[in-house]
Amino acid sequence: MNKNGPLALLFNGLVIGFMLAPLVIVCLVAFTPGNTLTIPTTEFSLRWFAAVFKHSDFVTAFWNSLWLAIAAASLSTAIAIPAGLAITRFQFKGRDALNGLFLSPLIVPHLVLGVALLRLFSLIGATGSFGWLILAHTLIVTPFVLRLIVAASSGMDSHCEDAARSLGASRGTVFWRVTLPMILPGVTGGWLLAFINSFDEVTMSIFVTSPVTVTLPVRMYMYATESVDPLMAAVSALMVALTAGVMVILDRLYGLDKVLVGEK
Repeated sequence: MNKNGPLALLFNGLVIGFMLAPLVIVCLVAFTPGNTLTIPTTEFSLRWFAAVFKHSDFVTAFWNSLWLAIAAASLSTAIAIPAGLAITRFQFKGRDALNGLFLSPLIVPHLVLGVALLRLFSLIGATGSFGWLILAHTLIVTPFVLRLIVAASSGMDSHCEDAARSLGASRGTVFWRVTLPMILPGVTGGWLLAFINSFDEVTMSIFVTSPVTVTLPVRMYMYATESVDPLMAAVSALMVALTAGVMVILDRLYGLDKVLVGEK
């Protein structure tokens, strides 16, 4: 196995540094004691983090995003499990078309989806409904869950299910006691990945949220158009910490290489 040379390591380091630098700077600015977006050099303060929790709009938006992400990730997982098993286990007419339909939200820009969903919700009178907002987020996060479930079920040994059925287990028992535990890493990883994408979604949410269902990313966008101060940096730092924590859990449970590269 060839090792990377010094130039390759330097290049990789520069790329990683270029990608992480904005996040690091934002997180540092969040600890400034001043009133402007400056990096603290002599003194660090938690002033702006405390201000976030005193800002009722941000707190409400956080809970909206949290419940929305949990609901969307759970609903998308419930849809992706039977769809993923059907796609990997059976050969039927329209199988590839069904797979393409489920993965199509990855191709369509979220801006286009937002405008289309806004038009749809206006026609059916569902504008401002939290339930319809959940369905909108489910639409865009289901492909992430499906991809991991398909990968997990493709590498599963079907002989275990055959053995369970030969011993008299029903289809339901085989699914709950054999199939689901074997694909559980993919299900868990897909749920977490869907949660992250739903929680951080802003482009499509701008079009389908209402004043009572504003999510945290949308609230941040609205606040940034009115004022730019370290409060935004503090909120961003908290979101980075939350996302990083979920990604660490995802890596421990399933492996980021399988999520990003598609290894089985």
